[in-house]
Amino acid sequence: MENVMRPLIVVGGSVLLTLVIGWATDKLLRKADERHPETPAWGLLRRARIPYQIALCVALIRASWDEAQIGGPYRVLIGRILTLLLIGATAWLLIRIAGAVVEASYNRYARVHHDAARVRRVRTQVELIMRVVTAIVGVVAVSAMLLTFPAMRAAGTSLLASAGVLGIVAGVAAQSTLSNVFAGLQIAFGDMVRIGDTVVVEGEWGTVEEITLTFLTVRTWDERSFTMPVSYFTSKPFENWSRGGSRMTGVVYWHLDHRAPVEAMRDKLRDILRHCPAWDGRAHGVQVTDTTPTTMEVRALVTAKDADDIWTVRVTVREEMLRWLAAEHPYALPRIVTAPPEPPVRLPVPTAERAGEPARAVREGMPKPRLER
Repeated sequence: MENVMRPLIVVGGSVLLTLVIGWATDKLLRKADERHPETPAWGLLRRARIPYQIALCVALIRASWDEAQIGGPYRVLIGRILTLLLIGATAWLLIRIAGAVVEASYNRYARVHHDAARVRRVRTQVELIMRVVTAIVGVVAVSAMLLTFPAMRAAGTSLLASAGVLGIVAGVAAQSTLSNVFAGLQIAFGDMVRIGDTVVVEGEWGTVEEITLTFLTVRTWDERSFTMPVSYFTSKPFENWSRGGSRMTGVVYWHLDHRAPVEAMRDKLRDILRHCPAWDGRAHGVQVTDTTPTTMEVRALVTAKDADDIWTVRVTVREEMLRWLAAEHPYALPRIVTAPPEPPVRLPVPTAERAGEPARAVREGMPKPRLER
C-alpha cells in the first residue's frame, strides 16, 4: 500500500503546488501588464506559462522522487526520464522567454520609429536572431540530454578528439548550406532585403514574406510563392523597389493616332487621379515619347506611396483613359487596315493601227476612219 500511496502523494502534491504557483505567477504578470501597458513584455511573458508550469512540475517531481526513494527497480529509469523532460521543458521555457523579450523590444522600437524601411529591417534582424537563439538552445538541450547517458559521457573524449576531422568533413559536405547561412546573416545585418520589401526576382515582382538562415520566400501579386536560397540575393542582381523608401513612380503607355488630343488627355489624367485614392498627389504628367509612321507613343507618369498602390493607379489610369478616348475621341485610337488591296485600274491605251491620220485622229479624240480592205 505504501508503494502506491507514496508515488501518488509525490505526484499529486507536485501537480497541486505547480497549479498554485502557476496561477499566482500568471496573476502577477496580468497585474503588471495592466499597470504598465506601455511595456508589452509582461503580457508576452504570459505565453510562457505552459512550459513554465511543465518545467516546475517536472522539477518538483524529480526532486521529490529522489528524496522519497520510490520506484523500486525502475527508480533510475524514471529519474532519467524525468531529467530528460526537465531539460526539454527548460529549453522550451527559455525560447519562450527570449521570444517575449525580443518581440517586446521590437514593438517598442516600431512605436517610436515611423520609418517603415527601418522597422522592416529591425523585424528581419529580430526574426533571424530568434531563429539563431532557438537553434542554439535546441542544440544545447539535445547535448545535455545525451550527456545524461553514461555511454555518451564515456564517448565524449573520443568525439572531442575527432571533432576537428569531423568539422572539416562536415564543412566540405555542407558547403552550400553554410554559404546560405552566412548569406542569411549578411542579408539580415547588411540591410540588403527586408521582410515586407517589394522585389523583382526571375521576372516576377512580389513581397518578401519570410527570411530564414537558409531560404527566402517571396509572395507574388497573384498569390504564388517563390522559395529560393538566400545566396541568390548575394550572388545575383535583383530589384528592390522598397530600398531607400517605399514611394514609387509608375508609367502608362498608349499607342495612339497622330491626331490624338494630347492636351485634353492631360486634363483627363488630372481628373482621373483626383478620384483615385491610391494616388499620393506628388506628380503626374502626359508626354509624347515616340512616333511611328502610323502611331505615336504617349506616356503618362503617376506616383504612389508603395508598389501595391502604384499598380492600382496604373491600371486605373489605363482603363479610364481608354474608355474616355473610345467615347469622346474615337479617331485617336490606332486603326489597322485589314481590307485586301484593290488592284490598280488599267486604262485602255489607244494604239494607232497605222501611221498617219488614224493615229492623229485618236489623239485628237475624233472618230477613227473606217478602213476598207
